[in-house]
Amino acid sequence: MTSTTIAQDARRQTARAGRSLRGRRTIGLGFVLAALVAAVLASLAFGANALSLGDVWQVLWDRDRSEAAIIVWTQRWPRTIVAILVGAAFGVAGALIQALTRNPLADPGILGVNAGAGFAVTLGVGVFGLSGITGYIWFAFIGAAAATFVVYLVGSAGRGLVSPVTLVLAGVALGAVLNGFATFLTLIDPETFQSIRDWGLGSIARTSLDDTLAVVPFLVVGLVLAVLLSGALNSIALGDDLAASLGTKVVRTRVLGVLALTLLAGGATALTGGLAFVGLMVPHIVRWFVGPDQRWIIVCSALTAPVLVLTADVLGRVIARPGEVEVGILTAVIGAPVLIALVRSRKASGL
Repeated sequence: MTSTTIAQDARRQTARAGRSLRGRRTIGLGFVLAALVAAVLASLAFGANALSLGDVWQVLWDRDRSEAAIIVWTQRWPRTIVAILVGAAFGVAGALIQALTRNPLADPGILGVNAGAGFAVTLGVGVFGLSGITGYIWFAFIGAAAATFVVYLVGSAGRGLVSPVTLVLAGVALGAVLNGFATFLTLIDPETFQSIRDWGLGSIARTSLDDTLAVVPFLVVGLVLAVLLSGALNSIALGDDLAASLGTKVVRTRVLGVLALTLLAGGATALTGGLAFVGLMVPHIVRWFVGPDQRWIIVCSALTAPVLVLTADVLGRVIARPGEVEVGILTAVIGAPVLIALVRSRKASGL
């Protein structure tokens, strides 16, 4: 077989692989969009007072003063919007942190980012008497950024080389310590911290649209930054030295990536509390049908994560009717088996 024939066969195989990947991306994206629409409709229909999809559809197009319209527009539509926003934020934050650390087990919850934001908010409420999203959102940002820095510093152990296993252990340890301190503070003064008790479980039921609007600008900036950095993240996946040789500004990319991560994880945590494992599961699910391209991973994570959060929220309303289970509890229940499977997988050694 001549070298020309070998080259032609290689080109044909590459073309077939490209067509297969494009087909998977098209089918996967179509499925995700359909699932997102279905999850939104289910979020508007199911709850303590179940509505038919016909009633929901009619209310969406004809906003009257019926009982169904009041339920949809004043109760379920706001929490649906919150679930979409925080889902997209946590999903993209997970994709970012996995790309920046080249660690498939990285996640804002596992690496202590959410715990840092939560602890800072607890301090803001207890020490400075803050209340409401506008009062403590900056504490969430500071806590998220500080936790990211500490975990990365411990994970690298001063050598500049980040071990995925050490990074996870450092994040879990830091998260446990910070959550322990936050719990201690709430126990010694329950009345002061009553306002954030449900928030700490990961709740979207009590978040108002006014609070959501206060956080939206930060989430939008974080999402835009993540999309703009996605091309450079593809180079970083090859290693810092090779990325630099390809013209990627590695330090700038990492700094902006941490800024985007802080805005997304800090803003979403300030809004609803931490939602465990969303940032871990979604990027892995997305990679199954879009491949390793970070541009596709980040965009599709922003669409897929809200499906998970909305589904968990609907399940929480249905299984405990007329009460409900907080969405943060259900995402943890769903995500723990996924984490165990990823830890046992040989493919989860690096990105």
